[in-house]
Amino acid sequence: MSEYSHISYKILRNNDVVKFSAQRLCRSAEMKAISVRIWLPIAIIALLGLYILATNQKAEANIVEYVPNVPQVLTQSAVEVISKDIPQNSTHLSDNVLADLKELLGCDNKQYLSRTYQRGNYWVLENYVRATHGNIDCYESITYTTHGDFTFLDNAIPLVKRWRAPVGMSLFAPGTDFQPTIDSIRYLRDCTGDDGELLKRFMTFHIFFHVDHIPISVPRAEDLLAAPFKCPEVAPFESFKHEDMFKTLKQLTYPINVGRNVARDAAITHFVFPSDIELYPSLEVVPKFLEMIARNEGPLRNKKPRVFPLPVFEVKATARVPDNKTELLQMLKTKDAILFHEKICSNCHAVPERSRWEATAEGARMEVFVVGKREGSFQHWEPIFIGTNREPYYEERLNWEGKRDKMTQGYQLCVKDYEFHVLSDAFLVHRPGIKLMQAARRVNHETVTNNLIDKKISRELHILFGTKKGCVI
Repeated sequence: MSEYSHISYKILRNNDVVKFSAQRLCRSAEMKAISVRIWLPIAIIALLGLYILATNQKAEANIVEYVPNVPQVLTQSAVEVISKDIPQNSTHLSDNVLADLKELLGCDNKQYLSRTYQRGNYWVLENYVRATHGNIDCYESITYTTHGDFTFLDNAIPLVKRWRAPVGMSLFAPGTDFQPTIDSIRYLRDCTGDDGELLKRFMTFHIFFHVDHIPISVPRAEDLLAAPFKCPEVAPFESFKHEDMFKTLKQLTYPINVGRNVARDAAITHFVFPSDIELYPSLEVVPKFLEMIARNEGPLRNKKPRVFPLPVFEVKATARVPDNKTELLQMLKTKDAILFHEKICSNCHAVPERSRWEATAEGARMEVFVVGKREGSFQHWEPIFIGTNREPYYEERLNWEGKRDKMTQGYQLCVKDYEFHVLSDAFLVHRPGIKLMQAARRVNHETVTNNLIDKKISRELHILFGTKKGCVI
């Protein structure tokens, strides 16, 4: 007998089939209702999460904004300028030299990105308007880093034409000074013909302002550059009256060292050259310097930290800026050129063995002329040098009006036993016009700065870095 023989079966009638079907439909409906009650909240939560994520990303974009690079397409005139005057390898370096630099420096490439960040009491728009050179290898060039406000932008094209390598300029643009700053950048890029194309290729602009003086509107750089711009007959940096500047009306001091550090930090090359916008370099500094580094001879094999100062000069208002050392030496003989600030602070910019430097003719290649220290008769030296981002920062509590803005950095270089490798043929020349002592005096601001350094900053530096005989601030 089968184990299932006890099970009885009932024959289904028509009304039973209908009843059974109805029951199945009810259970199916109940299951669907349960599924809806389960999945609907999940779907709502998922959609809500996506909305929050998108909102946060938008908010974050307002804080740290990565702006697409300036279009790489060049106009026909730019192509002609570059092909005629600037080789693709604008530093003229051979493959062997580049290979030696890559091995010697061992630096890491840095992405060429735009960002907005806060630096102490200042907002910074880093790489706000970028050059078209794009990403470059850290060892293949030197970035000239500089600073100012828009009224100094008449120096931009002369500087770029002489440097012909990356230039990064930080512009102080508080309040309503932001718009003429933007207009001045647009004018340089869009209204100066071939010079503007050269500037587009090499010059990057950063903008910074105090948290209490934020402009009413800060457009995205890509929108700014895409907007139509009508070229005025006179450049904005020349037509704008100084007394109408926001900085002047609010009696703001110029935070010179914030500008210096902002530009230096943003550089994507291993070597940086923090300098002033009104100081014009001799020609071919970048390729000759890098070729010297690649040879790695003589003092360059020293193990101590080092920087590479350039002697600085100024010329008469009627004189032209010399292109090379041969021209400079001739102008020194005729007194058309003199040591920088010779009539204000002759010890501040005189390099070691200055007389011998001025008596030595220009060589076929760049060398380390002499190795000096910031001590003894050079304890107040304010060298302007090629270095790296490993060197001490400039003290950001100091301003231009109070002077002594490079002295605290110089003290750190001294106590850290830096060597100063003075270059044989490279130099800087201030834009024509010799400054006199009377024009340089700013007594009230100097008193405030002297008190800040002597009573506070010097104590901090002594605690943090120690003291060394011969090192002074």
